[in-house]
Amino acid sequence: QHYFTVLFGHEGQKPLELRCEDEVDGDEWVEAIHQASYSDILIEREVLMQKYIHLVQIVETEKIAANQLRHQLEDQDTEIERLKSEIVALNKTKEKMRPYQGNQEDEDPDIKKIKKVQSFMRGWLCRRKWKTIVQDYICSPHAESMRKRNQIVFNMVEAESEYVHQLYVLVNCFLRPLRMAASSKKPPISHDDVSSIFLNSETIMFLHEIFHQGLKARIANWPTLILADLFDILLPMLNIYQEFVRNHQYSLQVLANCKQNRDFDKLLKQYEANPACEGRMLETFLTYPMFQIPRYIITLHELLAHTPHEHVERKSLEFAKSKLEELSRVMHDEVSDTENIRKNLAIERTIVEGCDILLDTSQTFIRQG
Repeated sequence: QHYFTVLFGHEGQKPLELRCEDEVDGDEWVEAIHQASYSDILIEREVLMQKYIHLVQIVETEKIAANQLRHQLEDQDTEIERLKSEIVALNKTKEKMRPYQGNQEDEDPDIKKIKKVQSFMRGWLCRRKWKTIVQDYICSPHAESMRKRNQIVFNMVEAESEYVHQLYVLVNCFLRPLRMAASSKKPPISHDDVSSIFLNSETIMFLHEIFHQGLKARIANWPTLILADLFDILLPMLNIYQEFVRNHQYSLQVLANCKQNRDFDKLLKQYEANPACEGRMLETFLTYPMFQIPRYIITLHELLAHTPHEHVERKSLEFAKSKLEELSRVMHDEVSDTENIRKNLAIERTIVEGCDILLDTSQTFIRQG
């Protein structure tokens, strides 16, 4: 007796006729279907595909590194065999020379003392020369440059770890709880508003978790530090940042509108009281991704300043820096254009009868007052 029909917008798709035991169950099913969003599933599928692409690229990179290590091991085995043959030849030569050596027991005691002093002096001179060589290298400009370069890399790993933690707090202390609250019977916020506020912040977190794991793996191989291939993985996904930056002003505006709801404002303050937030507001965490690309540009600039011109990674690092600078300029222009349009629309709303000329996007905001 209690049934309902689901109609699809696609041609050729047959409608579904469903029934329930009572009218309450039927109403709950209809409400759940209304709230279901196919676009959310597509977004989640796109996120999973992007993660899969990252993992495939990492696997390919690790395969190349494994092949290089295998070749190095083969070269080391060849070198060991060569050294073994030299040792055998030296032992044979030593055996041939032994009969011609005099009996050391019959040697004069003064000669023994002289040989002992000579041996001591040779060892002392050798250690002194080696110490001088080491000290000269430690004080050389090349060694100083390498120390600074290593320090920049270590600071980069620490900053990346802190940034991943900030994204983790943003996603787990705000995004996911608000997404669950939007699915409640009396939601304080809608799913559309949650998507508008956070956009693709969860995807950014996944991306930087992979990037951070790659950095830690490179640090484990210190003093050999290869970083360019990590930026090669990061560069194709920078359009995610472009979308986030383009949406940033709008997300803050949506958040401000949602705060006018007392239930939402009360719930948000509970989330912000979490010890993991360390007293920071949601707006602060939404602002962190805005500064990540400029931070990478500064780090690469400092890294290149202490990287020799003949270094194997210099060209790759310069390419990554140029791409990041290009993206930074584009994002700055887009943010400026968006802010210009927003200010013009805000002024147009204050005029009683409106002002059509302010609705033209070619108009540029100069000053107010």
